[in-house]
Amino acid sequence: MNVLVAEDDYRVADIHCQYLLGLQGINDVKRVATAKEMLLEVEKWKPDLVLLDVYLPDELGVDMITQLKKICPTLQVILITAATDMEILRKAYQVGIVDYLVKPIALERLAEAVEKAEKNQQILQSNDEITQRLADKLFRLQPTRQTGAQDLPKGIDQITLEKVKELLQEQEEGITAEALGQLLGASRTTSRRYLEYLISIKEARAELVYGIVGRPERKYLLPNK
Repeated sequence: MNVLVAEDDYRVADIHCQYLLGLQGINDVKRVATAKEMLLEVEKWKPDLVLLDVYLPDELGVDMITQLKKICPTLQVILITAATDMEILRKAYQVGIVDYLVKPIALERLAEAVEKAEKNQQILQSNDEITQRLADKLFRLQPTRQTGAQDLPKGIDQITLEKVKELLQEQEEGITAEALGQLLGASRTTSRRYLEYLISIKEARAELVYGIVGRPERKYLLPNK
């Protein structure tokens, strides 16, 4: 996907752009700082996704979404805001945004929102026959958290945790934190945090792998492998 970041804080915009470029499925990322620049860039570039801050210097981002979709009907929008005004959330919901992220946002949460947009795009561009299962992938709410999810420690998100479990199940020979991070679209530090948490609740185990040179690496596996 091609992603346009509309954010007037250049430091935040730079962090988001650099992070997005490291995610799988992202072709290119551009950034703009005003609503006027955003409209021009969307008309010229036709991005797949806009990461849109609510408070742009010249307009409210949430008020621009309908206009953006008139220019580019296939455009998806993720709204980012520090606002606590419920009216902004209502407007965003009514115009059909992909996701709504409240600042300060965790980069892992941003990755989930982008992945959601990518999956939506794949479904809408496919020529598959419509089934309830296919429709559910597009419209269904996220599964209810499992019992005990509210007790997760700080830095562990339930949705990301489920993704880590899924990826770990696919690795017959185990996987390092760095390799998992590449699959997850996250840093090695983040993936290691989730893997070590799974070990602490006995849903994973680790073993040392010695290479020809250098220090041994921890390889993570399911408990029964």
